[in-house]
Amino acid sequence: MRYAAARRKADTEVSLIKYLGSKRRLVEHIVADVECCSGVRTVLDLFSGTARVGHALKARGYRVHANDHNAYAHVLARCYVAADARAWRGPAERLVAELDALPGRPGWFTELYCERSRYLQPANGARVDAIRARIAALALPPELEAIALVSLMEAADRVDSTVGLQMAYLKQWAPRSYQPLRLRLPALLDGEGAATCLDARAAAAIPCDLAYLDPPYNQHSYLGNYHVWESLVRWDEPEVYGVAMKRTDVRTRASRFNRRGQHAAALAGVLAELRARWIVVSFSDEGFLPLDDLRTMLAGHGRVREAGIAHPRHIGHKIGIHDLQGRKVGVPGPARNREHLFVVETGAAGARSRPRTRRAAGISRAPAAFPD
Repeated sequence: MRYAAARRKADTEVSLIKYLGSKRRLVEHIVADVECCSGVRTVLDLFSGTARVGHALKARGYRVHANDHNAYAHVLARCYVAADARAWRGPAERLVAELDALPGRPGWFTELYCERSRYLQPANGARVDAIRARIAALALPPELEAIALVSLMEAADRVDSTVGLQMAYLKQWAPRSYQPLRLRLPALLDGEGAATCLDARAAAAIPCDLAYLDPPYNQHSYLGNYHVWESLVRWDEPEVYGVAMKRTDVRTRASRFNRRGQHAAALAGVLAELRARWIVVSFSDEGFLPLDDLRTMLAGHGRVREAGIAHPRHIGHKIGIHDLQGRKVGVPGPARNREHLFVVETGAAGARSRPRTRRAAGISRAPAAFPD
């Protein structure tokens, strides 16, 4: 490892929002795999989500470019990957302290997410309204604005009344929702990085030594699961639908990766655009794409190594399946699933990844960087 253990503490402090698909349990395995790839200085994280992986790689000294097409994820990446703490820590500390002192002033956010629905207690919703309105009024530099927005997003997440998804809220207020909303400075890192908010196929053309892909793998949309954070960041007072008060654009901004019939073509299109010597792919055994099909697809781009890691399924499995009256029905699937990590060596650095035959590429099922 490149950095002392004390420096690594930041890995466990980043992106505290409760997030289905977060690589919190797998991040050390992913980073270890990257560190086993020779000649890597720049990393492209194409589906950055919480930016947890990008943050961990930046902490190890890599120059990371994080991309995600959702606004809230782009803000997380700008804060945790693009912002250089040497330039922004001082101004951010002062700004966070100023914002944290603001009294609540209820507005559209409170009405929509605290009164018409129950994601936050109204008093905390009023704080969100006041703080977010102040951030908008200040016309801050992009990095400083992102730091402030992440501080607010994470503060709201600590006092919300959900199980971690915004598909619904709890019928009774969660105990944590009674705590007052308080801002904290995010875990900023020294060093340069970059963040974009592009379609994955467009971002795949960005040159890098290694590309890390953690694409959506089933029908569950991250925009639908975290629509409240999208509205907080965009601050656009959206039209909504349903009891969950989802943004109407959840219906129109669907990703091809969330559609069974389009998933394979979407992933193949991204792989075809990559300009990286190394590709690391994280994929669940519960995904639309059968693992054998994924192995064949990746083998067309180079020699493949693979390892699988078993871990508990998401919180929905523990809750079970219920009907509209709240009665438990049905039987959930297995309590654990497996995340598969693939490492592909594509060939010459800086060249586009060119498909090769499976025979020429070869596949090794033996893990090289971490145990099964």
